[in-house]
This record gives sequence, structure tokens and C-alpha cells, in this order.
Amino acid sequence: MKAAIIILLSAAGMLACASKKTTTQQETGVASQASPTTDMPASTQTWNYLALGDSYTIGEAVPQEQSFPYQLCAALSKNGHPTAAPTIIARTGWTTDELIAAIKQQNITRKFDFVTLLIGVNNQYRGYDISTYTKEFTELLGTAINYAGGNAKHVFVISIPDWGVTPYADGRDRATIGKEIDAYNTINRQESLKAGVNYCNITPVSRQVPGNPSLVAEDGLHPSGEMYRLWVEPLEPIVRSVVGH
Repeated sequence: MKAAIIILLSAAGMLACASKKTTTQQETGVASQASPTTDMPASTQTWNYLALGDSYTIGEAVPQEQSFPYQLCAALSKNGHPTAAPTIIARTGWTTDELIAAIKQQNITRKFDFVTLLIGVNNQYRGYDISTYTKEFTELLGTAINYAGGNAKHVFVISIPDWGVTPYADGRDRATIGKEIDAYNTINRQESLKAGVNYCNITPVSRQVPGNPSLVAEDGLHPSGEMYRLWVEPLEPIVRSVVGH
């Protein structure tokens, strides 16, 4: 998408995030759902969180505290589950292979209470073979589960937003971009369900940008802090419920 900025380490309808009472987490509309438990007792343990991704994870074009990982930590802490500043392995412009390489280079050996994974938009943007995404996303999914101590329920995959609706896409084939984003999300959703991790579909809310310019950052491409808030608002109770157990 844009030139690389930084790697952050340990410092940053509607969303359909769903959970079941079984070990497999399902997306709304894919299987019947149970409402998340939201009245868990407050925890005295500080949770540790790893966020893996690209510009959408570091919060390109917004202040760090407005990125979705930092907003998620703040919301969890506010609701009785103290959460440390996130450890983030992400960089603007990264594709799946670049994220894999960076994870290996960082060689972080510790485990985390929960992990988020959002990756693939730059594979689509660069026109990479979508079959490569399937292979590399599956590898990253296994890595995320390993970082979560082998507990698939503590991994939260976030769908790829549709940048084709943003001002940055003016003059481009928006319909084709949207279809390609949907194809990538079909893969990450299917692989997430196979692995038994949580899947959060934020793509529909990303497509509200044309009717609400406040949802896009000043660069005309990336989500604003308000957009990230809309991602976190339904995600936080699910994380709190699942990890709280």
C-alpha cells in the first residue's frame, strides 16, 4: 500500500465476532451462536497481547493510542481485565511472506494470553497469487496459535477491510477490488474456522466509509480512530469472555 514505516514491539451492521460454547469459534451466519458472557469477574492478572499484521494493526495515519490494538487494551482494562500495552509485529505494506519473515527474525519465544491476526490486503494490492495467500495465511495461523500457548480459542482473526471504498481508490476499479477482498476473506474465514479460532468480520463496517467520511484517516486510505473503535466495540466483549475463562 504505502512505504514501510516502523515495527512496534511492546509499546498498536457492523462487526460480526462470534463464539460458541465449544472449542470452535464460528462467524455469525456460518453456525448458530451463543451470546458471549459479559459479566465475568474482574481479573487481577495483567493480560499480555500480541498483534500480528500490517498497517491496519499499527494504525497507520492515526495516533498510536487510536490504533485498534491499543483501543482494545484500553477497553479490556476499563472493563476489569488489566491488559499491558500490546506487543506488535506489523509494518505498513507487509504481505503474508514479509510478516512470516519478520516473526522469524524477531524470534519472540514468550507466550501471550491472546493474539490477533490481520493480514492480506497487500497480497491483494500487489496482485499476488491467491493460492500463496492460503498457504502463508495457514502458516501464520499456526504461529498465532503457538504464541497463544496452543489455545486456538485465544486467537482472533480479523477480516481484511475494503480499501476500494476509500478516497485513495478514486479512479480505480472499486468493484474488482471489493470482489478480490471478498475472495481473500473467504480464505481467511475458512482457514480460521478449520483451526477453531475466533473470526471477526469487520469488512462490512469498512464499507460504510462513502457515507461517513469520519471513518477514514486524513490520508484517505487507512481507518480513522473512530473506525477502529467500531471494530473494538464488539470485539472486546468476546476477548474478555473467552480469555477470561
